[in-house]
Amino acid sequence: MVEAFVSGDVLHLACGVCPSRRLPVGEFDVYERPCKEAPFDPSDGFRYSADRVPVCVHPEKVGLPVAMYKSEGAPLVKKVELPETEAELVPYLHDLLYGAAPALLDGLIEQAYAEIPRVFPDVDVLETLRRALS
Repeated sequence: MVEAFVSGDVLHLACGVCPSRRLPVGEFDVYERPCKEAPFDPSDGFRYSADRVPVCVHPEKVGLPVAMYKSEGAPLVKKVELPETEAELVPYLHDLLYGAAPALLDGLIEQAYAEIPRVFPDVDVLETLRRALS
């Protein structure tokens, strides 16, 4: 049996009827917000696209970028876009990493590890990531 993306975590921000609570990543699409193109189906609690693909309509709650994961096979990726100043770096990374879906964390950390020294050459990357994650 495939495990749901959000499994058993009653404190997770995902809505109680979100497909992420019953389906794995890649088995539903993520829209920017509720819309008439993804109406609610009271028979099972999901929102569906016209092709009956389950849809999450709160990307910020599940930590996934808006994409057509199920219907178009979109890859699960999110890009690190570092802030302008070093002072903003730790808060930015904290929010990015704590707000991201677990499936994205390895890629985000790898990107940050590569990008931080390029943008901020005097910053200790490992210490910065530790501060952001603590």
